[in-house]
Amino acid sequence: MTSGTLYGIGLGPGDPDLITLKAARLIAAVPVVAYPTLEAGDSFARSIAAGFVPAGAQELPIPIPMTTDRAPAQAAYDAGAAAIAAHLDAGRDVAVLCEGDPFFYGSFMYLFSRLSGDHRVEVVPGVTSVTACAAVVGQPLSARNEVLTILPCSLHEPELKARIEAASSVAIIKVGRHLNKIRRVLGDLSLIGHAVYVERATLPNECYAPLAEAPEKAPYFSMILVSRGKDPWL
Repeated sequence: MTSGTLYGIGLGPGDPDLITLKAARLIAAVPVVAYPTLEAGDSFARSIAAGFVPAGAQELPIPIPMTTDRAPAQAAYDAGAAAIAAHLDAGRDVAVLCEGDPFFYGSFMYLFSRLSGDHRVEVVPGVTSVTACAAVVGQPLSARNEVLTILPCSLHEPELKARIEAASSVAIIKVGRHLNKIRRVLGDLSLIGHAVYVERATLPNECYAPLAEAPEKAPYFSMILVSRGKDPWL
């Protein structure tokens, strides 16, 4: 029996209109659609692709614990990979839905590492949250010799500060509970006035503002863009 193909499908940042034609075609064609879920059963990825998943598709939710302890998540990816492998070994293609891009901080990479050695895999890139946020606020990310630095806000404060200080253009992603830490760092570097806050880009409830006017609390899906003002496009 011919093994099925595993497709890692990038869905973009949230607006279903930003799903690529290739992603939409594959989601509609495969017999099995897998996606990560919260332990409560909610899946942001599934909600983005809702209009493309056919009624007859077999759905495979993969509950992923949201905890800083890596062991429970690794066990969840082991279980998810085993369930997907069973379908692939039976000759069924599987599409794994992934918000954003599968290889840009995407959960699909953990399934890829477990399955790509024994199965055929195709990765379909998606619009990233970084480019979506730049488009929403109308701020180019970088140009000419500028270097764009992308930082997860979970970095310890001294490292976060050093990397921002050395950068010309910065995207600080997955802000969430780290908002006050980022405010302190950017304040110490006199960069508050160069920073823009964005949350839930491309979704109906998106919002953005200069960081100085941002809310006191931030959701997980939020980002801060920083430009030092040496804009070659001005």
